[in-house]
Amino acid sequence: MQIAVVFDSAGTLLSTYRVAKDIWHKQLLPGIETTTLTFASRDRVLVLLPVHSKSIIRAPPSMLLSTYLVDNDIGFGISCTRKVTTAEEIGDVLYTDRRALVGDLQECIRNVWHVCKRESILTLNSGAIVDMAQKGIEFTVTAGGSPFPGAKEAITALHRMGVPTFIASGDRSAKLERMADHLGIPRDRVYGVATPSVKAQIVADLKREYDRVVMVGDGINDLSAMQAADLAILTEQQPGNRPPELYRTAHHVVKRVDEVVTIVKQVLATGT
Repeated sequence: MQIAVVFDSAGTLLSTYRVAKDIWHKQLLPGIETTTLTFASRDRVLVLLPVHSKSIIRAPPSMLLSTYLVDNDIGFGISCTRKVTTAEEIGDVLYTDRRALVGDLQECIRNVWHVCKRESILTLNSGAIVDMAQKGIEFTVTAGGSPFPGAKEAITALHRMGVPTFIASGDRSAKLERMADHLGIPRDRVYGVATPSVKAQIVADLKREYDRVVMVGDGINDLSAMQAADLAILTEQQPGNRPPELYRTAHHVVKRVDEVVTIVKQVLATGT
């Protein structure tokens, strides 16, 4: 039997800390779950910005974030959204916003640096949550993380069993590839800036190649992929509350990523 295992990254392979800045209420929201925040409104879209944190820090804090993005020709990736929205529509809002400042994103970055300590961060992503109805940037966001204890060993154990591993995540591809290199996952098995529907399609495509496809996730943005998989594993290693839908979909709930190895061994041994 041929089995493939697909992992989300943040909260599944990575211990992740996230912070958001509420632009409209001028409030920092440390330790927030950004996907849950995004899914709280049908009009919100979480976008990733391919910017280096140090470049943002060097920019004038009083500059409009939209101006910085336009002046530096910075694109974006759609990480998650509850409804179908075109990139052109999102760009029209993102690049014309008149509220969010570079300083708002700088505040998020500095908070992540302070909490995670710079030397421990393996990945750091920044972005924004755009409200399509209000036509503006509602939140700036930054997330930093490093692998959970046992994550690298779990990937190694799966590979030794002949089980290929994949990453399908809403995070930036460049950051995911860096993490994949550390964990020993080939870069051609890494899918970045993947929306929930894209994650589900990745799982569906792999099901045509493998007898069983396992999806390991921890958040609401993994729900569609978990539903599409032959076996869905929900991990609670990252602290926080999770929607009931995830528990109803999951075939297994684990506390540590290395428990995935035991489950896959059982599938290989029993064929179920």
